[in-house]
Amino acid sequence: MGEALLAGLLGAQWAHGEDMIVVEPIEARRTELAATFVDVDITPEPMACVGAVIAVKPGDVEGACRAVADAGVQRVLSIAAGVPLASLEQWLGNGVPVVRAMPNTAALVGAGAAAIAAGTWAGDDELAWAESILGAVGIVQRVSEPLLDAVTGLSGSGPAYVFLVAEALTEAGVLAGLPRPTAIALTNQTLLGAARLLTETDRTAEEHRAAVTSPGGTTAAGLRTLEARGVRSAFIEAVWEATKRSKELGQT
Repeated sequence: MGEALLAGLLGAQWAHGEDMIVVEPIEARRTELAATFVDVDITPEPMACVGAVIAVKPGDVEGACRAVADAGVQRVLSIAAGVPLASLEQWLGNGVPVVRAMPNTAALVGAGAAAIAAGTWAGDDELAWAESILGAVGIVQRVSEPLLDAVTGLSGSGPAYVFLVAEALTEAGVLAGLPRPTAIALTNQTLLGAARLLTETDRTAEEHRAAVTSPGGTTAAGLRTLEARGVRSAFIEAVWEATKRSKELGQT
C-alpha cells in the first residue's frame, strides 16, 4: 500500500521526488525501491522531517513510530491497517498530531478511496494535510475512528470483491463462447463504464439498474438469477465479516 501511495503521489505530481524520503530498513527492498523510484531518496533510517506517513505492516508500526518520533517528526499520517490512534499516540509521544487513514490500492492509478480520522492532537490543519496527500490519489472522507473498521470492510477490501466479480464475468463470457481476450476486454470496460456512470451522473445505483432492466428482458433474467443465488446478501456479509476482522486485528 505504501508503494502504491508513493507511485500515485509522484504520478499526480503532488510533490517532486527530492521532496520525499522513503525509509526502508531492509537492504534488498531498498535496492528494489531505488530502482523503481529513481528520483526519491531511499534511506535505512528516519531523518528529520515535517510530516511522516507510516505505511508498514501492523507488527512493525510501533518501531516505526518510535523511530520517527526520535527523528523529531511534527505530524504523522498512518495507513497501517488495524492500528488504533491510542496506540499510535502512545508510541509517538504526547503532543504529536496523528491522523489515521484507511486507503485502498486504487491509489496506484489515482482512483483511490480513503477515509481519515483525527487523533487527540490533530486539528483541521493536520486533517487538511492528510487530505492533500490522499486526495492526490483519489477521494477522501472524514469519519470518526470507530467507523474506520467499516471503511476497511467496504472500500479497503472492496477492490478484491470487484476483482472477483471481474474473474467471474470473464469466465462466464468464455463459457458462453467468447474468446478469453474478448471476454476480458468486455468485462474490464463494462466495470469501468458502470463505475463512471455512478460517479459522473446524478443517478443512484438503483436508478441505473432500473434504467437498463427492461421488463421480461435479458438483464431482468440475469438479475433474477443473481438475486436467487443470494449475491446481494453475499456482498453484505462479505463487508460485515471484513469489518469484524478489522476490529479483531485492532484489538491484538
